[in-house]
Amino acid sequence: MKEESAETAAETLLPDRAISPHPNLVTEAGLEALELQLQEAREAYDAASAIEDVNERRRQAAIPLRDTRYFSARVRTAQVIPNPTSFDIVAFGHTVTFSRSDGRVQTYRIVGEDEADPKAGSISFVAPVGKSLLGKAIGDVVSIGDQELEIIAIS
Repeated sequence: MKEESAETAAETLLPDRAISPHPNLVTEAGLEALELQLQEAREAYDAASAIEDVNERRRQAAIPLRDTRYFSARVRTAQVIPNPTSFDIVAFGHTVTFSRSDGRVQTYRIVGEDEADPKAGSISFVAPVGKSLLGKAIGDVVSIGDQELEIIAIS
């Protein structure tokens, strides 16, 4: 009996998700996504709370409870940055197209950390590429490791 309780306790005491030390900048869509994820975590926790078996309830509630704490903090600290109105200089929220020195052309939107998804075409403003592009203009070249990126479009 004690073995099962210790095992259950280890499964239900999950460490908090790490919170970035950077400002929590988000687009309007990013804030909406955070709010949706918070709602989903709360719903999952509520569903887990309805489980009768106490050990199973604790196991099923652990992840939603951790996610609720994380998304609550991220929604609370979110700083919505309006969409940029000028396209002269790369800023948070812009979509930037650049060519790499190896010939590849890539396009990414610069967004907040929680909404970044490189496979879907968005990168964080604190990612190395995102950081290097901010404040630059069309035609500027930036170095990332052994690669050079030339900005060819800002939208």
